[in-house]
Amino acid sequence: MAAGDGDVKLGTLGSGSESSSDGGSESPGGESPAASLPRMKKRDFSLEQLRQYDGSGNPRILLAVNGKVFDVTKGSKFYGPAGPYGIFAGRDASRGLATFCLDKDALRDEYDDLSDLNAVQMESVREWEMQFKEKYDYVGRLLKPGEEPSEYTDEEDTKDHNKQD
Repeated sequence: MAAGDGDVKLGTLGSGSESSSDGGSESPGGESPAASLPRMKKRDFSLEQLRQYDGSGNPRILLAVNGKVFDVTKGSKFYGPAGPYGIFAGRDASRGLATFCLDKDALRDEYDDLSDLNAVQMESVREWEMQFKEKYDYVGRLLKPGEEPSEYTDEEDTKDHNKQD
């Protein structure tokens, strides 16, 4: 499903051209947009707030999987506007990942509780969540409508980031 040393991929849905690159490496000239951005402070996001991080107007790229938001900026070759998985940038990618679908129709404009997915698809979502946790920084939760954001202390933020390093 995902490459070991490479970026998180949809396996059979990729064009194959991405398999030789890890998407997170920086060129010797320092061209990676992730290199110049500070680590994002932990916070929670509404769908509307998440959409601002699609890599088009803001160099930072976020996406959500199973209610968790990840900073995938270092994988901009894949998740940026021109990338093969750019459709997931600034969105909840759970349904698209669970169903292996890259069509815009697979993504919801409103909060998606995933309640209509079957057991195999939900297991796939959890597997993708673990892949993203290993590869990218977890930056917060995706809020359900009406849900209040959590207050994160600097200590929690540092502890979570150190756990990932």
